Formats: sequence, C-alpha cells, structure tokens
Amino acid sequence: MQSKFKLLMQDVDAVIARDPATKNRTEAFLLSSGLHAILIYRFSHYLWRKKFRLTSRIISQIGRFLTGVEIHPGAKIGKGFFIDHGMGVVIGETTEIGDNVTLYHDVTLGGTTVFDEHGKVMTKRHPTIGNNVIIGSGAQVLGPILIGNNAKIGSNAIVTKDVAANTTVMGLAAHKVEVLKKNSKQFRAYGFDEKTQESISTDDLYKEIKALRQELDELKSFVSLSKN
Repeated sequence: MQSKFKLLMQDVDAVIARDPATKNRTEAFLLSSGLHAILIYRFSHYLWRKKFRLTSRIISQIGRFLTGVEIHPGAKIGKGFFIDHGMGVVIGETTEIGDNVTLYHDVTLGGTTVFDEHGKVMTKRHPTIGNNVIIGSGAQVLGPILIGNNAKIGSNAIVTKDVAANTTVMGLAAHKVEVLKKNSKQFRAYGFDEKTQESISTDDLYKEIKALRQELDELKSFVSLSKN
C-alpha cells in the first residue's frame, strides 16, 4: 500500500515540477486533467493485472469521457508520468513507458500491424518509451519501436523508427511511398504497416529539404540582383 501511495505522490509531484501554473499538491489534485487521467489509469491497470479485464476497460472509458485522455489499462507506465494539458492523448495496450516521461496534448502512442517470420501478428504493437523522454504536442509515435532514454520528440513529429537515447527528432513531411492496387480494401492501422514503414526514408527527406533550401537561396539571389 505504501508503494502505491508513493507512486501516486510521484505523479502529483511531477505535475508541480513540470507545470509552472501548478503551485502545490492541492492544485494538482483539483485542476490537472492529465493527473486525473493518470490516477484513473493506475486504478484500471491494477484491475487489468487482477484479470478484471471488462471492468478495467469500462473504468478506462469513463476516464476517457471525463478527461479526454485514452489510456488502455494494459499499458505499462512508470513513476513520475506527466501529461500536460491532457486532451487528445492516446496510449495503446502494449505501450511501455519508463520513469519521468512527459507527454503534451494530442500525442498518440499507437499500434501498427507487425508480423513475425511465420506471418503471425505480433502481440507487441505499440512503442516502448525510455526514461526522461519528452514528447511534444501532436506527435505520433507508431509501432513497436524503441524511444531511448532522454530522447525528445518535437511537436507534430511522426516517428515510425527507433530513436536513440539522448537524441532529439523533429518533423516528417508526407510523401508517396507506394501505389496500392485499385480498390484495395486491406486495413492498415494508422494508414501503414511494416512494408510501408520500411520505405520511409528520413535521409531522402533531408536531401529534399536541402535541395528546396538551395533553390530558395538561388531565388532570393535572383530577386536581389533584379532589384539592383
């Protein structure tokens, strides 16, 4: 019981430490929707581990209705977890989150369909987040990937590959990666699977951005010469 109370206090103190608008534990308990979502998750997760699966899912849905934050009771979340502003956060069933992690609003830790070497769907579908990770608002972290300790993910980034520890990643522009057969009705969670995931090349995107910047510089030089 003492350990559960200590875990609860660590969640509360995380709000105070990382939200300048929250001055004390009373304010955190009363006013932090992210904390409310975490407290409800802790209870539903306890029931999930005790095999009260339906009850835990119902409580999770109540928490979603009250806070706008959806955390599957099967997810594993460490101490000092903080959701700033709450609202729109989605954390899937096989997600694993380390200690002292911070999420901002509209973050998705989502699952994708991944197959093993025998063609069977793997049970681990969601990301594993290390300790002291910060994930900015609107970021989408998808699939059974690993986000290393102390990593930072910028707002609205789309992350589908592992991120090394102590690394900051930002952004991902949409681009064509494949053309499906006409009238294809294959379902793909979040719009892609491991095959399309492999075709996403960050290096190609950086090269494209570099080329666009070069063209922009050349255009600026041309305009400058025209004025002179």
